[in-house]
Amino acid sequence: MRRSFPLILLSLLILTGASLPKSGPIPLRKPPSEAGEKEAAPTPEEKPATPTDGGKADQPGVPAGDEQPVPQPKPKDGSEGAAKDQKPATGEKDQPADDKKEEKPAPIVYPPVEAEDAADYAKCVADLKAIGATFVEAKRIDDGKGCGIDKPLEVTSILPAVTLAPKGLMRCETALALARWTKETAQPAAEVAFDKTIKIKALNQASTYICRLRNNATTGKISEHAHGNAVDIASFTLSNGATIAIQPRDEDGTMDGAFQRAVTASACLYFKTVLDPGSDAAHETHLHLDVIERRNDYRYCR
Repeated sequence: MRRSFPLILLSLLILTGASLPKSGPIPLRKPPSEAGEKEAAPTPEEKPATPTDGGKADQPGVPAGDEQPVPQPKPKDGSEGAAKDQKPATGEKDQPADDKKEEKPAPIVYPPVEAEDAADYAKCVADLKAIGATFVEAKRIDDGKGCGIDKPLEVTSILPAVTLAPKGLMRCETALALARWTKETAQPAAEVAFDKTIKIKALNQASTYICRLRNNATTGKISEHAHGNAVDIASFTLSNGATIAIQPRDEDGTMDGAFQRAVTASACLYFKTVLDPGSDAAHETHLHLDVIERRNDYRYCR
């Protein structure tokens, strides 16, 4: 009886027209296992970035694909494409072509030759004659560029027996300071340093009037030589035939060195500027003496 029951059931289904289901039953979801397995979180479908979002679609507060392009300022002339040709701002304004050219330096304005005070000049000439100098009044010099002497003198001797070799052009004030310095300090120093019978026979000069800049430079201030205010002494010729040349003698322990240092120091009593070989390389072979005017009768001596 038990073996015939399945056959009876099958026959019954055929007779009643029953049919099998098209699909099987959906399996139930298994619960997480006791081993601690977790369900995988669902991954949202990624949307491709649109050309207008610039990659900002995933940023909070910015809807994907809804961001509008930033409006660009229109060129003032209304033409399309003008903005493309605009240069980035640099803070500098374009200059006109003419302004970009190099500016020419302003021309140098030189002062005129300074006029001598008539009364002062007359007194100086009288004093120079009285001391025994030999000179002639020369024609006014004006070489341009600020160079010149209003009333120059051509001096051939400073004292009756002291020659200026070679003769030189200078202002009377310069010649008078040179004569007084030679008579009152250089001659006595020679007698003390060498012998009471020794006399200075000549002042050998390297420069008197000449139109140039200081130290023969190509730029800078004009030299006092260009105004007739200066004379450079290169050496002394003594009556015994000896020559005392101006040279670096700060550590020279001879009488020649003592004589040079003595006359250099005393020159500051008569001249406003005294430069010796120790002052700079440009004066290693002479004494520069000048009578430039400074405030409060200031002297510069080195």
